[in-house]
Amino acid sequence: MLRRISTIVIAAVFLAGCDAAPGSGDGPEAEVVTETLGDTTVVRTLSGSVWGADATLVPEVSIGEVEGPDELLFGRIASIAVDDAGRIYVLDGQALNVRVFDPTGAYIETLGGPGEGPGELGTAGSVVALADGRVAVNDLLGFRIQVYGAGGREPETWTYSAGGVILRLQQLYADREGRALVLAPQASPGGGSVPHLLAFDASGAPRDTLIPPGGDFEPPSVELELVMGAGRARTISQPVPLTARRYWTLNPDGRFVSGISTDYGIDVQQDDGVLRIERAYEPVAVSEAERSYHRERLTRALRVTQPDWEWNGPPVPESKPPFRGLVTGRDGRIWVRLWTEASPEANEDHDPENARSEPVTWPSPLRYDVFEPDGTYLGAVNAPEGFAEFPQPVFDGDHAWAVTRDALDVERVVRFRIEVGR
Repeated sequence: MLRRISTIVIAAVFLAGCDAAPGSGDGPEAEVVTETLGDTTVVRTLSGSVWGADATLVPEVSIGEVEGPDELLFGRIASIAVDDAGRIYVLDGQALNVRVFDPTGAYIETLGGPGEGPGELGTAGSVVALADGRVAVNDLLGFRIQVYGAGGREPETWTYSAGGVILRLQQLYADREGRALVLAPQASPGGGSVPHLLAFDASGAPRDTLIPPGGDFEPPSVELELVMGAGRARTISQPVPLTARRYWTLNPDGRFVSGISTDYGIDVQQDDGVLRIERAYEPVAVSEAERSYHRERLTRALRVTQPDWEWNGPPVPESKPPFRGLVTGRDGRIWVRLWTEASPEANEDHDPENARSEPVTWPSPLRYDVFEPDGTYLGAVNAPEGFAEFPQPVFDGDHAWAVTRDALDVERVVRFRIEVGR
């Protein structure tokens, strides 16, 4: 029998003791409902927030130059990480090395380099700071993890099997237990791949396998017939733009944080069940012009493979899902990347000879909802222009580290301070 408890509480009581960002606003208090349904605790924010106003990101430290010493010139930043001491690790996918900086942005050292030997990288996946002070990099094509220690220690190489399947983003994770977890897909008998997380202990031995939740969800899709040769054909699916997706990540405790964006619900694994975080929201409408843009863009892309392809799935929706991504901070806070209203913008790099090049794009502002690990809704953060959502930013308390790109497409790593009501 399910046990159901409902309470409505005001921020002054329920949210007492929560750390607010500097300069918190004086907006409406949060109205929150909590429910217990079996082993699931639901925390639903009906209105308001702890901060009381939107927050912005104010730059404090910037690393990277247009001209200068080699260590400050980035070719293509593939990933960034931050450790407990505030050191910043920048994985350059072009130079195939990791550059280390102190919390003030001063250069410390360079780890790795291109090659196939110990400590060398053939490709750059992602970089993480391990709990014991070491740093790990996922070398995608080599199906290996290069682990670098402080003080001139010899690097270690941890290998794994992925059934010959390479994902575009083979993300590497780390948790407080000292584990490194790599997304290592295995080929499935019916074709395609089945993703799982392979967890290495501090010695580099694979110990656990974790299966991400929600793997049976299938997004609304259109179908394409792919000719494979010798008269064989295979039907594949492509998701309809602006429809719900499955998202998941790991928190610092090594537990899954996941959600399917058909509604605003985020599930956090706990020792004794699930914490479900919900929030009331207003759907973002999609204009007819934006719907046409996404439909025509996907049609052109698929006709490169199948010239006579016609739309054969559900239409592009008239409103956007509530969210489009999940990131957990080093402190356990949950950052929910939101869908926002888009507007047309001329593409200065449009190539008329390229069928995939668009004369007009529809960018939208980057905005996050931020929750404490217990489901308390702190408020929304608006990212500044040039703040890149990929590679994934690093969040910790009232700070964020992210890659930025200026008008000349020069990349920098910037540490921001979260300020409310600015």
